[in-house]
Amino acid sequence: MGIQPRFLVIDGYIKSARDELAAGGATSAGLQYKGMLETYAPDCSVDILYPSDPGEALPKGAALAQYDGIAWTGCSLCVFEDIPEVRAQIDLARDAFAAKVPGFGSCWAAQIAVVAAGGLVQANPNGREMGIARKIQLTPEGRGHPLYDGKASVFDAFISHVDEITHLPPGSVSLSGNAFTAIQSVSVIHQGGVFWGLQYHPEYDLHEMARLTWCRIEKLMSLGFFKDHEAGEAFVELLETLHNDPSRYDIAWMLGIDSDIMDPGVRQVEVRNWIEQLVIPTMAARR
Repeated sequence: MGIQPRFLVIDGYIKSARDELAAGGATSAGLQYKGMLETYAPDCSVDILYPSDPGEALPKGAALAQYDGIAWTGCSLCVFEDIPEVRAQIDLARDAFAAKVPGFGSCWAAQIAVVAAGGLVQANPNGREMGIARKIQLTPEGRGHPLYDGKASVFDAFISHVDEITHLPPGSVSLSGNAFTAIQSVSVIHQGGVFWGLQYHPEYDLHEMARLTWCRIEKLMSLGFFKDHEAGEAFVELLETLHNDPSRYDIAWMLGIDSDIMDPGVRQVEVRNWIEQLVIPTMAARR
């Protein structure tokens, strides 16, 4: 029998945002994460929590400590918004640190972990980083970190965000960055808990990025990403076509993407490493 970790996936999207993405053909963030975790830990069990839903009971203490890993998805909220949905998730992140359960996640996840530990997130003065983050480079600390075992020192990744980590709390270290966003990944140690967070999205594939882009076409037009709606739809069609037929080198060349994006074994190295190098050793030490 294989290792059977128990994971909690925290999907912070409010319900209306989840419904909007679903209407555009996107898979919910929580289900994307569930599928990714099951790929690298086939015998795992996964619970999904929606902390922004009214009346959702948020676990604390022993209820969190029963999990072997807590994975946070992205989110359309801003971590510096003073609203109940954000405050509740910051408190939940602090409780997760105190429970000493290994944490991991994308985008909002890295930001919420940093803020919960005492750091700062602000709007990125460069604006929205969308589609593919180019030339993410590991810092010297990142190059030697177990999160990046087997990863190239420079790589591209799926991304969609407007906020960025600006100040790291004590016990944290920047593991990568690029010209657009100085901190693209981070390790946070707080109250004895460990969190490995990415600003980018290993859970996305070309289809999910296509659906997200389709849902955001109007916004992206206003930001200058697309000249008009037709240009946005044409871009979405390219992503979908390449997803359905990865042999279309002409499209991959046109979009400037390679195995960093196309090969899940490359794109999701960080997820595998979190499970194999943090979750499983922590399970062994606790049992």
